[in-house]
Amino acid sequence: MNRARPSREDVSRALAGALAEQRLRIVASLIRTTHDWDLAEDVVADAAERALRRWPEDGVPSNPAAWLTTTARRRAVDLLRRADTERAKLAEVALMDDLASTEQPTPAGAVSDDRLRLVFTCCHPALPLEGRVALTCKVVAGLSTEAVARAFLVSEATMSQRLLRAKQKIAHAGIGYTVPTADMLPGRVDGVLAVVYLVFTTGWAARADDALAEEAIRLGRLLVELMPDADEPRGLLALMLLQHARRAARLVDGELVTLEHQDRSRWDVAGIEEARALAALPGGGRGPYRLQAELAAVHATAPDAAQTDWPAIVRLYDELLLLHPSPVVGLNRAIAVAMADGPHAGLAALDALAEDRALRGFHLLPAARGDLLARAGRTTEALTELREAARLAPTERERRQLERRRAELSG
Repeated sequence: MNRARPSREDVSRALAGALAEQRLRIVASLIRTTHDWDLAEDVVADAAERALRRWPEDGVPSNPAAWLTTTARRRAVDLLRRADTERAKLAEVALMDDLASTEQPTPAGAVSDDRLRLVFTCCHPALPLEGRVALTCKVVAGLSTEAVARAFLVSEATMSQRLLRAKQKIAHAGIGYTVPTADMLPGRVDGVLAVVYLVFTTGWAARADDALAEEAIRLGRLLVELMPDADEPRGLLALMLLQHARRAARLVDGELVTLEHQDRSRWDVAGIEEARALAALPGGGRGPYRLQAELAAVHATAPDAAQTDWPAIVRLYDELLLLHPSPVVGLNRAIAVAMADGPHAGLAALDALAEDRALRGFHLLPAARGDLLARAGRTTEALTELREAARLAPTERERRQLERRRAELSG
């Protein structure tokens, strides 16, 4: 123990680092032994509060993460001793065994198992999607209920109820705190990746919320660490890194800037190179996330929009449609066709999607039509489509972006 009194800044920095390193490990192991999600989160939060009180006086421990681990476990034992139930006694014994075995954090192998169990439990397909996302943000990522509610544009009370229902579903439906068996793993991994990507797109696409997007990237890194032999987690992480690398150029003075008009000198070169290295690693096949990462990499390495390898992008979209048929993928492919072969070819591809019910009310369909009509010189029709796109836009930023495009055409 370092007895020199550290500054508040030193304490805060040491605590933040220790929580980043160990919070998920401690929470996951406590849920495994106690089966009590709220207790696990509460004792870790209590350990952090105690650190803020004790460390300025006692000094920062030589191993802050171990101090937090031991303090949280001991607090859990103390609370369980006050609960007069058989389950509490059994959980107390399990925790006492943990404490008796070591005062250090859990060994790496067990740590990975506990964290992976927690991730798969939070993303279990028996839970509604909103519950999976809420639990992943709250329990795995460690965001506060208030922060999760703010990110998903609901009240804190609504988010609290959402979390409560998800935890009750886990308890009452007998959802196991386990890693899926080998035959179930591929499908379950896809569900986990979908939740993490939804967290990312919620932060990145609609509201340019860097904190939420970065939390999703951190979760992506965790999945790559926990499943090193799986290819799609690497693909997802590469995709998120490539998209997030454009954040400084994508939002300028509070306004969205389209990819075509972004200042590419403001893109994060280090993030792009990390993503390209991930996407280049050999895998067990080219899944949807790897293909999307390859698509993003073509954009990221082009000097400007005009020099983008659009035929390569069309080919990648063709592959993606075979793996993951989706009208949204088809819409993006149509735009790429327009850039490769001209606006009339792109409009023909869009016309083939016009009757798809999944795209009804989706603002990007009239937005794409408006842009391609403008490129084809059909300004009056373009203005009509852009007006409809602005009406359907889900956020104020996107509406303003479309209105600016209309103003440019009108002028």
